[in-house]
Amino acid sequence: MTWLDKVPQSARDYVAHNTLDEVECIIADYPGVARGKAVPAAKFAKTNSFYLPNSIYMQTITGEWAEAAGPEGWIEPDMTLIPDYSTTTAAPWTGDWTLQVIHDAIGRDGAPIPFAPRNVLKRVVQLFRDKGLTPVVAPEMEFFLVAKNTDPAQVIKPMMGRSGRPAAARQAYSISAVDEYGPVIDDIYDFAEAQGFEIDGITQEGGAGQVEINLNHGDPVKLADEVFFFKRLIREAALKHDCYATFMAKPIAEEPGSAMHIHHSFLDADGNNIFSGPQGGETDAFFHVIAGMQNHLPSVIAMLAPYVNSYRRYVKDHAAPINLEWARDNRTTGIRIPLSTPDARRVENRLAGMDCNPYLGIAASLACCYLGLEDQKRPSASYKGDAYDGEEAIPRDIFSALDLFEGSDRLHDILHPEFARVYSIVKRTEHEEFLHVISPWEREHLLLTV
Repeated sequence: MTWLDKVPQSARDYVAHNTLDEVECIIADYPGVARGKAVPAAKFAKTNSFYLPNSIYMQTITGEWAEAAGPEGWIEPDMTLIPDYSTTTAAPWTGDWTLQVIHDAIGRDGAPIPFAPRNVLKRVVQLFRDKGLTPVVAPEMEFFLVAKNTDPAQVIKPMMGRSGRPAAARQAYSISAVDEYGPVIDDIYDFAEAQGFEIDGITQEGGAGQVEINLNHGDPVKLADEVFFFKRLIREAALKHDCYATFMAKPIAEEPGSAMHIHHSFLDADGNNIFSGPQGGETDAFFHVIAGMQNHLPSVIAMLAPYVNSYRRYVKDHAAPINLEWARDNRTTGIRIPLSTPDARRVENRLAGMDCNPYLGIAASLACCYLGLEDQKRPSASYKGDAYDGEEAIPRDIFSALDLFEGSDRLHDILHPEFARVYSIVKRTEHEEFLHVISPWEREHLLLTV
C-alpha cells in the first residue's frame, strides 16, 4: 500500500495515466494563503512529515514580523507538518503533474500548534462533538474578476468582457453577465472537477465582475479546506485569461463588497437537525444559537473582518449588514433565516467578509453558536422591515474590533488563549503599518487645504 492508496479517488484519477512529478505540502497562514514546500513525488513517498518555522503565523500581510514569540523569545522553532491524505487534490494549472496535500501543524510535544488556523477550527468542532453534536456549514464565496492592476496607486477596474466592454454593475443573477467572462468560469469548473470539488451554483452578483460560488453543506473543516483550495484555483483561472480574481472585501469604491456568508445547522446523535422539533417547529436550540450570534459576534468581528479594507464593506444600504438583527428571509439583517424545509433549517451569518481566513471565519462563527447553546438565552424579536433603518451594532474599524476581541475571555477559551494572543498582536502590528501610509484622499483634500 502506497500513500496514493490513502487519497481521494479524484486525486488518483488525476495521476492515473501520468507520472506524478511533484507534491505541494501546504498549510494556510492567517491571510489564508498556502505556505509550505514543493517536493519531488519520490521524496514525498518516503517522508512522513516536514518542517516549517512557527513564525509564519507571526508575519503580517505586508511580510513584516509581529513581536508575537512566546516565552522562549524569537527562536523560530520548527513545527512538524503531518499530511492529511484525505485533502489530497490536483493542482491542474501547473505545467507538470502535481498534487496538493494540506498538512496539520504540531509542536515538539506532539500537541497541535494552537495558533494554526486549521487547528483552531478543529478545536471548536471537537467542542460540539463532545456535546454529541455535529456542526454543518455551507459557505458562500463572493469575489470580483478585475482588470490586471500592477500599480497600487491606480484604482481597481472591472475586467474586460468577451464583448470588448467592461463588466457591468447592477446585473445581479444575469446569465448574460456571467457569459461575459465565460472562459474564466469554464476554467473554474474544469479545475474544480479535476480537484474533485462540487459547485452548488455560480451566479452574477450586484457588482461589476462580481461572482458568487456556493458550495454544498458539510463538515466545517472539509468546507474550510475547499474554500482555501477554491481561492487559489479561482486566482489561477483568472490569470489564464489576463485578469485578476480578488477576494478583497471592498476592491471598488462604487461597488458592493464581497462576503463569505456562512450557513449553520447542527445534527444530534441520530442525525436530526436540532433546530427543528418532531412536528417541524423551531426549537429552543434554534433561538439559543441566534442569541449567541447576537451576543458574541461583535467580539469576533476582528476575525470575520481582519483588515482595514474589511470595514469599507459595511456600508448602509449597500448589500452588507451593519446590524445584529435577525429575521426570516430578510437580507438586510446580519443574521438571516433562509427559506427551507424543517430538515434543512439553518442560520446564516452575513457578517463575514470574503477576505477572512476560511478556517478562522468559520471557527469564529461556530464559537458564537457554541456560546449561545451554553447560555440558553433568547434573541431579540425578529426584525420586521428594512434593518438598515435600525441601529448599527458592530465595530466599524479593526482597532475597535480588536478591543472587543481582546476583552472576550470566554471566546479565547473556545478558540485557544494562545491563538488569541498571537492573532491580536499580528493584527495590531498590521494596523500600525497601515497608519504609516499616507493615502491619495489625504493628499488630495489636505495638502493645500488645511
